[in-house]
Amino acid sequence: MFSRRHFLNQLTLASGAAAVSRLSAEAQAQKPSWEICAFVKFVQDLSYAELAKTVAQLGYAGIEATIRKRGQIEPESVEGELPKLVAALDEEDLAITIMASDVNRADDPLMEKTLRVAASLGVKRYRMSYYRYDLDRPIRPQLDNFRPMAKELAALNRELGLQAVYQNHAGARYVGASLWDLDLLLEDIDPAQIAIGFDVRHATVEGGTTWSTLWKLIQPRLGAVYVKDFVWKGLKVENVPLGQGRVDPTFFTSLARKRPDVPFAVHVEYLGKRSTAENVEALRVDLIKLRELLGIAP
Repeated sequence: MFSRRHFLNQLTLASGAAAVSRLSAEAQAQKPSWEICAFVKFVQDLSYAELAKTVAQLGYAGIEATIRKRGQIEPESVEGELPKLVAALDEEDLAITIMASDVNRADDPLMEKTLRVAASLGVKRYRMSYYRYDLDRPIRPQLDNFRPMAKELAALNRELGLQAVYQNHAGARYVGASLWDLDLLLEDIDPAQIAIGFDVRHATVEGGTTWSTLWKLIQPRLGAVYVKDFVWKGLKVENVPLGQGRVDPTFFTSLARKRPDVPFAVHVEYLGKRSTAENVEALRVDLIKLRELLGIAP
């Protein structure tokens, strides 16, 4: 025979366990889930099927495809080849998360064709090519001259349902290296048409400890996050595996609270043109490290 007190205690325990279970399930549902893709620059000599299987086995959700000069698919071949790549990825339940392109203007017929084919195949996002400064001329007028080009491209993106992402890149001639100029260039453009791909490695090279200021600056325009690391060797920059360089780990913990809705692209740059197998292994190792930095369980 159970006493009334025992019955009430058991009922309380059961209710508490159910509440904990419910809160745990809610916490899991609210936990950020990032889409992480592999930049395939150094493994693009694999066939489409081999690439898809390799990327899937590594645990990535998709790829940053190289549809550009000297890429896996040359722009001139996009109509015949891009459908084959998309089909191979689909076989492994993968997609082109970002398409790395040569596009930075709307009035180039080949670039327009590339975008139209990509859009017809379900690609939603592409990385732009860069605008570059002539360092022998005043900077601000050049930025003003780039603005109409960006607006025309934004209009084409709107028509096609595409979003361009402009990656900040270290180097004096690159528009956007400081990020302040890129934010100014895009101030009248909807981020749904042209967003910023924040590269924490390049932002740290150019801004040092101000990377966090730059990160806050571009939040309203964020469209993607590029992941890689580096160290200084004297006055030169040397790329290193993720987590072994100067990129601040707190960048990733800040992402646990902000913008889990944008994709990540893992860029393995530290091996260069070493063997494909070595670069595949680097993609594996850096993905594990990224998951660790983001607090994602293996």
